[in-house]
Amino acid sequence: MSSDPTRPQETTVAGDSEERIKRFLATASHDLQSPLRHIAMYAELLLDDLEETLDGEQLQSLRMIMEKAQTAQRLTKALMSLAGGIPQVTPEEVDLQALAENVWGELTDEAAVGEATLESNGLPSIRTDPALFGLVLRHLLTNALIYRSEAAPHVAIAAEREGTDWFIRISDNGAGIDPAYRERIFEPFWKLPKPGTVQGAGLGLTTAREFLTALGGDISLEHSDESGSRFIIRLPIA
Repeated sequence: MSSDPTRPQETTVAGDSEERIKRFLATASHDLQSPLRHIAMYAELLLDDLEETLDGEQLQSLRMIMEKAQTAQRLTKALMSLAGGIPQVTPEEVDLQALAENVWGELTDEAAVGEATLESNGLPSIRTDPALFGLVLRHLLTNALIYRSEAAPHVAIAAEREGTDWFIRISDNGAGIDPAYRERIFEPFWKLPKPGTVQGAGLGLTTAREFLTALGGDISLEHSDESGSRFIIRLPIA
């Protein structure tokens, strides 16, 4: 049986794409470290100097700036370690319900889609890296808001334990994914066509899968049709 003459080229293309992702993650993360460190430092200095003179809302806003900068610092360090081939994972007990609501609130505020709804009651606490898993959720929920149908966006998150794993399902009522594209959505730098949409780098689902691999889990598209899509995330319990 003769070998497939296209196989070496496909392997080379995949390897080149992986290297491009690693260079992108390493460069972006490295360049962000310094400004993030300064934002966190100056926010802390302002809190120390002005805590007695600010009202409750102002204090809350300043603390939020410092916390978000510190979270972004941890995330960029994790990205740099991921690009270097040795992922830096810091697992802790995470309230999945609170994390999902927080990410959703940030995204709907940024996108100004007040009619969007999230159904996620009763999600458990899981042990994982909150920065990495929070970014996984952000990528999936962002896609649900971008690739929407004519109806108001609705996302449902459910989790169940099976054996030694958590299975987290994220469903939306979007336009669905054409069968011709379902094998490509996790490819680096590939973007699902959507007229009139400002396209990103095409790394959302790719990096989500990389993060989940670093966390010992994985992700796949479980179902998609004209009524919407459902992704399933597997994460180890311990």
